[in-house]
Amino acid sequence: MNLTPAVSDALNSNTNNSNTISSVIEDTVVADPRTDPRWRQLASGPQGNLFISPPWIDAVSGTYGFDAACRMAIGEGGPIAGLAWVPISDIRGDRSSSLPFCDRADPPVADAVRWAALRDSVVGPDAPFTLRCFDTAIPAADPALHRVGSAAWHGTALDSDVEEIHRRLSKHARRNIAIAQRDGVRVQARTGLDAVHSFHHLHVQLRKRKYRLLAQPIELFERIWEAFSGAEAVVTLLAHSDDELIAGALLLVWGDTLYYKFGASRPEYLSLRPNDAIFWAGIRWGVAHRLRMLDWGCSDHDQPGLVAYKRKWSTEERTIVTLRAGGEKARASGEAATVLGELTRLLTDESVPDAITARAGNLLYRYFC
Repeated sequence: MNLTPAVSDALNSNTNNSNTISSVIEDTVVADPRTDPRWRQLASGPQGNLFISPPWIDAVSGTYGFDAACRMAIGEGGPIAGLAWVPISDIRGDRSSSLPFCDRADPPVADAVRWAALRDSVVGPDAPFTLRCFDTAIPAADPALHRVGSAAWHGTALDSDVEEIHRRLSKHARRNIAIAQRDGVRVQARTGLDAVHSFHHLHVQLRKRKYRLLAQPIELFERIWEAFSGAEAVVTLLAHSDDELIAGALLLVWGDTLYYKFGASRPEYLSLRPNDAIFWAGIRWGVAHRLRMLDWGCSDHDQPGLVAYKRKWSTEERTIVTLRAGGEKARASGEAATVLGELTRLLTDESVPDAITARAGNLLYRYFC
């Protein structure tokens, strides 16, 4: 990314110029982003997104026992900018994340001076600080943060009627939708907790058999459902062939955006194109609810098949970067990461019952952030 002179100069100068920072920000406060109405105001504004929203932070923190914090710059009219993070200290060492288990957590901040002040209040030598955001966000231009990874992001504009959106899709997506319809794949949009439980069973099986990974605990899904269901902002899409559940997806609403967060399918039914049927149903659901965008989330660049699949549906592609700073004196344990990897391989072996694999995810997943 080419930095604009204004952003680059401001970040470089503010790294060593506390007087400039203090003259711009008259007051900062530390608060709990799960409950403070000022953070909700920032998360609901034009720079907000699902992963910095109070219900999402609350669901993740409650599941894994995290204590989330945020620092906000406060002006005369209310909150101006903010940064949320979670301090973590466990068997893997000490670290700080903004925020764990999210696709991205672009801080709601519009200028480099305020960002530098917020950054300096969190980054220190005792624990590395990690942030994921779009490569066009102000933190991505900060020379104090180092890029350690990147991923692709895709979005589909829902700004037209269903027929026009269908015409805009790639010919491959349209063909697969037709195959699923021809072969009788049925998709239900359900809002109850029972549908979440049905989906989670598929999710455990897919991560175990395809990726040899543990799945997120069912408690996380239950907490997400509880946090978003009151606002009618969570929907589970389940695809059936005859009476068999063959694919599913969990989508969430924050603001005017529909977020595809989790998906799973049974590989023996992929010829029926159930995932395409689900995504088309999700687009129609978003249009019916007058949402502006379907956010497909991030896809690692080492999964080119997944990136290509999302391109068939998207109207926009961007880059998410992982940034890191601090932690020069951090306590860390490489041995713990090695042991966790070995345990994962053992507990996702085909000989292990799915119920045991699911319970292993409940126990160990919190250490993977």
